[in-house]
Amino acid sequence: MTDQSGTAKAWGGRFAEAPDRRLEAFNASVAFDVRMIREDIRGSIAHARMLGEQGVIPAADAAALERGLWQVLAEADAGDFSLTVTDEDVHTGVERRLREIAGAVAGKLHTGRSRNDQVATGLRLWTKGALLALMQGVLDLGDALADVAAANPGIAMPGYTHLQRAQPVLLAHHLLAYVAMLERDLDRLDDAYRRCDVMPLGAGALAGVTYPIDRELTRSDLGFAASFANSLDAVSDRDFVLDTLYACATIAMHLSRLSEEIILWATAEFRFIELADAFSTGSSIMPQKKNPDVAELARGKTGRVYGNLMALLTVTKGLPLTYNKDFQEDKEALFDSVDTVLATLDVFPPMIRTARWRTDRMADAAIADFSLATDAADLLARRGIPFREAHEAIGKLVASCIAQNTTFADLSDAEWAAAHPVFATEKPPLTAAESLAARDVPGGTAPNRVAAQLEAAQNTLSRHRATVTERETRRAEMMSPDVDAAG
Repeated sequence: MTDQSGTAKAWGGRFAEAPDRRLEAFNASVAFDVRMIREDIRGSIAHARMLGEQGVIPAADAAALERGLWQVLAEADAGDFSLTVTDEDVHTGVERRLREIAGAVAGKLHTGRSRNDQVATGLRLWTKGALLALMQGVLDLGDALADVAAANPGIAMPGYTHLQRAQPVLLAHHLLAYVAMLERDLDRLDDAYRRCDVMPLGAGALAGVTYPIDRELTRSDLGFAASFANSLDAVSDRDFVLDTLYACATIAMHLSRLSEEIILWATAEFRFIELADAFSTGSSIMPQKKNPDVAELARGKTGRVYGNLMALLTVTKGLPLTYNKDFQEDKEALFDSVDTVLATLDVFPPMIRTARWRTDRMADAAIADFSLATDAADLLARRGIPFREAHEAIGKLVASCIAQNTTFADLSDAEWAAAHPVFATEKPPLTAAESLAARDVPGGTAPNRVAAQLEAAQNTLSRHRATVTERETRRAEMMSPDVDAAG
């Protein structure tokens, strides 16, 4: 029989034989958790510094560990450091390379630390960076939509309910509705960041450690806002991953809604928008085709983002305290959702900015199909007619026009008066501009109200961007070799 023995492991002292190669391959996470290598190394640097400061290990040993770890990080950044399945995970691979650089002192790095709190710390550091990247992507899309809204302040289009023309709205008003969704996405990402910004290091395997560690020192060094109060929760909490996955799923849902509208608007039936050639594809058999594949892919990718959220909810639902190997399944779901959403957020802003809006087509559609009927009923109601009576009168007028193949604009003064006596002296709005101006209420589609919404949206986006920039600056400083132990 072929020998299936794998390589010796750091945890192998209790075992009489090496793990089977098939277990080794099944158990390994190095193929995907290598993405956390910078965060893992930075966490180890903070831990080594603290061990030296506290006298848990000699200061010279702590300095040697830090120098070696920065070298490993430099090699990783340069693409000169590689891992194999025999490393089991990125943490073991880093320790292996550190031993090659620093010698036997590398064995002291794991003093006062478990793989459990080490993994949780590295994953939280990585997730904080991912959340900042997601915020940046959402901000870029919000800016693109706001800029298009600002460039088209007076363009009318039909608003829809049930995908049927309902009432005229401004294109800017419609686009700012998506900005409002993105503002909520930013709030969710910010909440996820706040809950992620808690340091587990010092919890050990589950019960704390027996060394005189200084958690405040490592917390400050790594730029966390707080440390965990309960060591059991520290190593077993994956709510921050679920928070991020949920935020990604909601962003994907909003992108999918926008995608569906872009797909519809680009059809010959609508012709509200024409996407730039650079963001369209063609057909292998039909020369005339111009397909909105970016929007279609975004709509389709939403399913996988939802799936990642449901997968991890299912993984975590039955886990007892504290750490269980099931948690290894958290990273691929997290990485995939972040990658998918970031890729979509990267392509949408330029697609939106370079699109050509067919404003004449939208303006004509804005008042077609009796979209001004509600305005006529509202006029009657403002003149004291019960709204239900007004609704019935205008409904009959619409039915009569449909039967005669006419529109409100075609009606004579006598026909208006016959519809209701009020119309003998006062006509309802017959243009989109009149209808839009009449909706002069907070949040409404009147031009002045939309201008106020735009200003508020731009201010909100600017405020979020300032927060993201500040956090990114602190993160860059923390990840730099020049940072000192005080952070």
